[in-house]
Amino acid sequence: MNVMLHLGLGSFHRAHQAVYLDALIRSGDTSWALAGGNIRPDMAETIEALIQQDGAYTLETISPAGEHRYQRIGSIRQVISYQPDLAGLIEQGASAETKIISFTVTEAGYYLDAQNRLDLEAFADLRADLDAARAGRPGATIYGALTAILRARMASGAGPVTLLNCDNLRHNGERSRAGLLQFIGLIGDEALLAWVEAHTTSPNAMVDRITPRPTPDVRERVLAATGSDDPAALMGESFIQWVIEDRFIAGRPAWETVGVEMVDSVDAYEEAKIRLLNATHSCIAWAGTLVGYRYIHQGTQDPAIRRLAYDYVTDDTIPVLDTPEHPCPIDLPKYRDVVLDRFANPAIQDTNQRVAMDGFSKIPGFIAPTIRERLARGEGIASVAMLPALFLAYLQRWHQGRIPYTYQDQAMDPAAAHAICEAADPVAAFCADAVLWGDLAADARLVDALRQASARVERFVAEHPVS
Repeated sequence: MNVMLHLGLGSFHRAHQAVYLDALIRSGDTSWALAGGNIRPDMAETIEALIQQDGAYTLETISPAGEHRYQRIGSIRQVISYQPDLAGLIEQGASAETKIISFTVTEAGYYLDAQNRLDLEAFADLRADLDAARAGRPGATIYGALTAILRARMASGAGPVTLLNCDNLRHNGERSRAGLLQFIGLIGDEALLAWVEAHTTSPNAMVDRITPRPTPDVRERVLAATGSDDPAALMGESFIQWVIEDRFIAGRPAWETVGVEMVDSVDAYEEAKIRLLNATHSCIAWAGTLVGYRYIHQGTQDPAIRRLAYDYVTDDTIPVLDTPEHPCPIDLPKYRDVVLDRFANPAIQDTNQRVAMDGFSKIPGFIAPTIRERLARGEGIASVAMLPALFLAYLQRWHQGRIPYTYQDQAMDPAAAHAICEAADPVAAFCADAVLWGDLAADARLVDALRQASARVERFVAEHPVS
């Protein structure tokens, strides 16, 4: 049996990668199975439920037309309980049967700045993991966990392994690998560094399926529809996509037989998804929160908010992704419309709280590239500038304690964010923040565009009835 060990048994993994492997097993190919667990002590109740159910759970999918489907997913054959020393994960990762180690930790969990360097100054948990790794202990970051697993694998002689990133991080394989190699270099483990460089690959991948945090309603619907009371049940949209560069050093499942796109390069798919889907998602969440909506579908169905998202994609993003010099293989206008239809699905009940998080990672990762490319071509940025302007207005509400939910942002320094909002000129202070803008920080063209966009946001909020 070949094993894919997954770090982070959250909803997205169970609604995405586990589903593809389940389809492969159902087709008759039983040569691969999943094992998984968390590197932090979260989701304890869900993990316990999965253990009690031998890794199986029910997935509900709902289409934009309202069609509900229920499927029992059984591809996770081993659920590893959390232990502070990560003993179970390390043991499985050091086993010769494990050929792929995959992970889902969210974009901010990679601690990388705009130059792909580990940001040690901003993150105490990353510094703590470095100290732990130097002392031979595992840590709670992805790098601390992988370092401990790969050390054990090297020592056991288990052979090469593919490291597969399943997060919404641009060039996710390359960037997570760069962070890992930096981490190992900083702890001074030259033998491990050489082993990882020689015995692992890190293909880039693009993943896509909207998967809200499960609510009690999901469990109730699953019970009513299937007769099974499943505390690990979850729900996602009917749409699903996975594109992976075919660079696996120790073999892989025959994913191409169940709909995964195995390609030489994910660049075009990745850029389309990050800029047309992820950035648009954030735009709708920030705008919707400002006018009192709770859910993404409410904002998407609002003509004014939908127009903000549509114009961002149409005016400024498609023109830089599809050019005569570099034509895009994807029908971007069609992709834009499919994305907006998906977001408008009322059955998904995806919250603004979930989507709005991590703005200090999403501005530089999802939005700044379009601004940078438009400015480099001498073109305007009026439509794309609305997105950071919405986030600034959102940030000012957070500063005032007026966001109706807890805002989470791993990349944000709260003191610096409060200082931006308290500045005499918040727009200039916002545009000067290097975490957000990198080499664009304080660019006069950016400042001017954000001033105009912020004025438009103020009018949008003032003229919009509060829900």
